[in-house]
Amino acid sequence: MIAVPVPVKRLFDWKVRGVRCVEIIGVVCVAALVFSVYIAKAAAARESAEISRIESEIRENRQRVRLLRAEATRLEQPARLEALSREIGLGPVDVKKQAAASVAEPAAGEALH
Repeated sequence: MIAVPVPVKRLFDWKVRGVRCVEIIGVVCVAALVFSVYIAKAAAARESAEISRIESEIRENRQRVRLLRAEATRLEQPARLEALSREIGLGPVDVKKQAAASVAEPAAGEALH
């Protein structure tokens, strides 16, 4: 058998109301571990609920994006735009009315400054 130093033996043999001090420390440590696991599990449940909420928002936003893209595609249809422009009296630009590139370049340079 291994010789145990006297202070260590005294610590293990010390009793409080018939219960060894080491057993009390062990029970307190186990209780602290159980409590910390409970706290961690509760925090994980809150995080899981938050993740579910965010995933739901992402699904809703993806649906909105699909609807907006479909609406933009419908609104940008050339036939629709052509019909609207005819209703308000717009027509295609005449080739004779288009400005030459040499005339447009100085005007574009002035707009940048």
